[in-house]
Amino acid sequence: MRKSALFVSLIIVFMVMISATIKKQADPKPKYVEIITRFGVMKVLLYDDTPLHRDNFLKWVRAGFYDSLTFHMVIPEGTAQGGDIKSKYATEDSVIGDSDFGYRIPAEFRPHHFHKYGALSAARDINPEFASHPTQFFLVRGTNYNIKDLQKMEGYKNQMIRNDIFYTLMNADSTQKRIADYGMRGDKEGLRAYTKIFQAATDSIFVKRTPFRFTSEQLNTYNTIGGVPPLDSGYTVFGEVVSGLHIIDSICNQPTAKNKRPLKDIRMKIREVKN
Repeated sequence: MRKSALFVSLIIVFMVMISATIKKQADPKPKYVEIITRFGVMKVLLYDDTPLHRDNFLKWVRAGFYDSLTFHMVIPEGTAQGGDIKSKYATEDSVIGDSDFGYRIPAEFRPHHFHKYGALSAARDINPEFASHPTQFFLVRGTNYNIKDLQKMEGYKNQMIRNDIFYTLMNADSTQKRIADYGMRGDKEGLRAYTKIFQAATDSIFVKRTPFRFTSEQLNTYNTIGGVPPLDSGYTVFGEVVSGLHIIDSICNQPTAKNKRPLKDIRMKIREVKN
């Protein structure tokens, strides 16, 4: 009898352990960071369904990479961008924003994550895959949009995506050299035929993408809360500010020089919030 009771007890303990393990795997604790500035502290949720961006960002945060970097480009009704290593010791005439770490993060577009007020999104250079810069990011302020204007924007957005792909392909160094060669020879027909190759390549890349359409949630949010809808499907949103939204306003309202760099540096520290 005692052996039977002991066996049943062991089975129960084992099942409880298995259940706890499954629950932990199925329901991981969300990841948060704090972005600390002279205007206050923003708490930011990092999305679990953009794991490449989340984990890459946390890697740099845990290494203390962002300490003393600045928001080097701010737009009053747009975004506040930072995270360039060059901003740490930048002089007044330094060029900031073109740092290169030798890799990009593959795009992780999700229709339910978009550029609403408070969104955390990854910056990028021009590339046909829309892959992200490994350290630079921006916070969205934006403005409110009329529903009819948003609906018209869908068509413009798809054309912009096509254009972005086409000009990225055309601007490659090898391509520019071929174009220059056709120009030197005065071979207009050859240049026209060569250009068509890139139009076909653009179509091939674009057709693999789902045409851009705003969801009903996006339409309502951009209308009532605001954001920067032209950025959707072009930059990966991988988090959002959950407290301290007004600090984005303070950053974006700072006076800037012609290059949109704040006249007075806005430095940051970013810390992981331990659960």
